[in-house]
Amino acid sequence: MKNRLRELRNERKLTQEQLSKRVGVSRQSIVAIETGKYDPSLDLAFKLAREFDCTIEDIFLYEEGENSL
Repeated sequence: MKNRLRELRNERKLTQEQLSKRVGVSRQSIVAIETGKYDPSLDLAFKLAREFDCTIEDIFLYEEGENSL
C-alpha cells in the first residue's frame, strides 16, 4: 500500500519522533509505514488521519491487486 505520510509530516514540519508521540507509537513504526514495510492497523490509520485533519484515503492509497484475498 502506498502512502503520503512522509509528505504530510514534512509539510507540517514534524519529525518522525514528534509524530510518533502524537499518535502513540514508536518512531520505528512511523519509519516502517513511510517506507512501505508496515501497513498500520485501522486504529492507527484513523489516528494519523485525525492528526493531519484528513481522511484515511488522503494518506493511504490501496491499489487493486495488492494482497488480494
